[in-house]
Order: sequence, then C-alpha cells, then structure tokens
Amino acid sequence: MKEARVLGMIIAGGRGERLHPLTRERSKPAVPFGGRHRIIDFVLSNFVNSVLLSIYVLVQYKSQSMIEHLRLAWRTGGLVPDHFITVVPPQMRFGESWYRGTADAVLQNVNLIDDYGPDLVAVFGADHIYRMDIKQMIAFHQERRASVTVAARPVPIGEASSFGILAVDADGRVVSFEEKPARPRPMPGNPHRAYASMGNYVFSRQALLDTLLADARRSTDHDFGRTIIPELVAAGGVFAYDFQTNEIPGVKPYEEPAYWRDVGTLEAYWQSHMDLLGESPRFDLDNRHWPIRVGRYNGPPARIIGGEVDNAHIAEGSLVKRATIRNSILGRGVWVNEGAVIEDSIVMDNTTVGKGARLRRAIVDRFNIIAADADMGWDPAADRRRYHVEPSGLVVIPRGGRREFLSGLEDF
Repeated sequence: MKEARVLGMIIAGGRGERLHPLTRERSKPAVPFGGRHRIIDFVLSNFVNSVLLSIYVLVQYKSQSMIEHLRLAWRTGGLVPDHFITVVPPQMRFGESWYRGTADAVLQNVNLIDDYGPDLVAVFGADHIYRMDIKQMIAFHQERRASVTVAARPVPIGEASSFGILAVDADGRVVSFEEKPARPRPMPGNPHRAYASMGNYVFSRQALLDTLLADARRSTDHDFGRTIIPELVAAGGVFAYDFQTNEIPGVKPYEEPAYWRDVGTLEAYWQSHMDLLGESPRFDLDNRHWPIRVGRYNGPPARIIGGEVDNAHIAEGSLVKRATIRNSILGRGVWVNEGAVIEDSIVMDNTTVGKGARLRRAIVDRFNIIAADADMGWDPAADRRRYHVEPSGLVVIPRGGRREFLSGLEDF
C-alpha cells in the first residue's frame, strides 16, 4: 500500500472559558503546561514524531500568544516545501464571519486542501495532553477503506454520559454517535466500557470536502462532533480507532496506559500537572523516543542554593534560594526567595516569589511578583477576598503583575 499524502489541520482557536483566568489573554491551546511547554506542543509533537510534517494551525481567539509561541518554538527552515507549520487566522473567504465551528474552520480554508492535494486530512484538536503515533491511526483508516476514522478511547460505562459516545460493530464500524447519551452503548465484548470520541479525525480527502460543502448549505452547528460525524455514520464509512491499541516507544511500565487528559477545567489542569510528579508518574515527560518538543531557552540551568526540594520539576533559569518546594512544578526563570514555601502548586515562567511567602494548591501564571510573606491556599476566606478561588480551593493568579501583589517589594 502506497504511503498516503497527509495534511494536518490543527484546530487551535478554543476560548477555554473554564480555564479562566489563565485564558484571560490567550487561547486555551496557548496556556503553559508542565514548566516548559504550551498545551499545543503535545499535538504538534505527536505529528512531528509521527513524521507528518505538513501542518496548518487554525487560530482564532486571542491568538497572538499562540502565534508568537509557534514562531519562536516551532519555526521550520523551509528547505523542503512540504515541511511546514503555518499559522492560519480566519480568512473570511466565505463571508464576513469568524469561524462558526470546527467544521467551518476547515471549510474556510478549503483552498489550502486544494492547493496541497492530500490523500488524507488529519483534523486534530490542540487542547489535550497525550502521546499518539498518528501513523498507526492512518494505517487503520486505510485498511478499513474508511471515509473518516475517529480516535476513540474506552471510558467506564458509568462516566460515559459525559462524552460523545461511539457505538461500533465487531469490525470497528460506527453504527451510532450520541452526544452525552443517558444510556451509553458499551464496546463490543466489554459491557463495562464505552468508546468516547477524542475529537481527532482522519478524513479521506473527497469525503471531507463533500461533507463540508453540504454542511455549509444548511443551518447547523458546523461542528465535527455535533453535526458532521453523526450525519456521516448513516453512510457506513465511519470507523472508530481504539486509542488504547496505539503503541508509543519509550513509555515506562509504571505509566498509565494510553494516558489522555482534557485539561479544560482548572482542577483538571492542576491534576494533570500532579500526574507528572513522583518516582512513578502517570505521564512521564522523560521519553527520549517520543519527546514532547519545546523551543530553545537561552539561559542558565536551574540553580538551588540551600533549602528543601522534594518531588519537583524546576525548569531552566530558575533560582531557589533557601526555600522549600514540595510536589510542585516551576517554569523557566522562576525565582524563589528565602523562607518561601511552595506546595502542590504550579508557578509559571518569570515569576518571583518573595521572602517568606507561602503557596499551597496554587496556580500562578507568568510574569507575577508574589509579595514577601504573602499567603495563598492556607486561609480560604482570605483567599476569596483577594484572589480567584475555584470551588475545589485552588487559588489562581492570572498572567502579569497586579497592584495588590506589589506591596512589600522592599522586602525582596
């Protein structure tokens, strides 16, 4: 079987309203993750590691942070015409409107598909944490002669009502697709689990173009999950690819099999960071065979001068000076001063934590100054008066300095 010509189209315009205030000034896929990355780096790494190197990134909502990140961290030399990662803002080729849904985002850029001339188009989301060899999904798609293949992961039947659920036959052909069904249909041979759509699709080119044009003529949500896939099921060409069968080199025995997280809420975002920690993390970023790629940092390595550091990720350029760090992730260029205590927290790039400050179950966005002796996560009532506090008790500080954090600078 000849190797297919594949074009990647990554949908990266999500507003991420449930991640506010981290999305106050950026789209969800541009939110920093894991000390060195942005969320979008995971899907881009999956494409590049799968040697799928022709990629358009469709952006929309507050896209400048994303554009700058891709320019600095994912620039390509352009020596080979088919190797590119190109940002595509809304072009408004079909009227004076922004992207009205995921399907409309691809439709508005159908000229890019025509110009590239692919056999297959891989339409993937940009806001999940996972590893995936996309070539294995493509092989499955070609073997089944599918019109569209949907990446699916098994979920417990008791949780399935929270997802878009694919009912399949013994060959993996999708026979129905329901969004958050009251009575989910289980997987064949396993009454305890159901297939949940991951929002990642491989389309045969003509099938994609035909369905996009037909959808554009009607009043719909113009969304792959809500309208396109359910309507294609009746034609019989939709198949579900079991994500658990995807094999990634270098995965450790202690890691959670087929790890995948939607970090769409602050609690899920925080918990997925905690999954990176420990001697046996659920998702180990140390995988040289399938790295999550990141841009270069022109700075020194992390420095630790005294203090206590236990179970922490500390990125380049950071300085910990006679402070205590436990079960936490620090981004690049974070300075932690004497007597500070950081526990179960995420502190992003270029933040300074003042002397004696205490942070527990906190998410601190980039470019902040935490005043000396500030407390976060210790007194819920006091936290709610000053900060954004989630129902779970997480304290979240948005990007950049605010006036209330600037008091006590003389104590640094």
